[in-house]
Amino acid sequence: MNDLRKIDRLDAAPRFTEHDAVRLNRMFRGASTQEMLAAVIEGDLAGELAVVSSFGAESAVLLHLVAEVDARIPVLFLDTGKHFAETLAYRDALVERLGLNLVVLEPDAAELAAKDESGLRWSYDPDGCCEIRKVKPLAKALERFDASLTGRKAFQSSTRANLPRFEIDTSDAQGRLKINPLIDWSAADIAAHFEAHDLPPHPLVARGFPSIGCEPCTHKVAPGEDPRSGRWKGWDKTECGIHKPGEEPFL
Repeated sequence: MNDLRKIDRLDAAPRFTEHDAVRLNRMFRGASTQEMLAAVIEGDLAGELAVVSSFGAESAVLLHLVAEVDARIPVLFLDTGKHFAETLAYRDALVERLGLNLVVLEPDAAELAAKDESGLRWSYDPDGCCEIRKVKPLAKALERFDASLTGRKAFQSSTRANLPRFEIDTSDAQGRLKINPLIDWSAADIAAHFEAHDLPPHPLVARGFPSIGCEPCTHKVAPGEDPRSGRWKGWDKTECGIHKPGEEPFL
């Protein structure tokens, strides 16, 4: 009976803890992004991995880096039903070019019908719209993974300035790792990687969209403005709910 209780406790424990995140940040201090990704993926240091990608302005860089190590890693894409047509075309082009293992996630049809039948919830409740179309579908999909790779970068906005490479996903109690391989990359680093590997740009970048989300909630950005200032313009909102600025630890 004691052994059974012990097994139950182990099964219920989080996959990773803050201590694990701190240890991994220290382990890879000074290592390049490529070295870190290769060690984490090939060494199975984070268990079952998935990439979460919006196929936005800079997404090709992380997708390329991951595919160079193992193109079989699932790439989770949230099809909110509100994307620019250009984003969907760009997604398909990158999947073919890099040989990605694309997994398309969609909102629950019944919940969508009940809570956003008109499709206009974004206009009066953007948080609620993101909850239905992004947060819940991703949370359900991530239940089977131990860690997720994101494309967040410190230069994108002040709310991301102090993010570490490794952190704990606080969206639930499962203790998944959230890994930010590009967090210390600059805009120049991103541009150089695009050029060095002849990666195609998102077609909307040249039209003044340095950060691209759903079409109704994404606006052009003026030169010199925060790259993410065009997201949810006019709302006191900086993230879709997948990432929470108030829970970003300094490590």
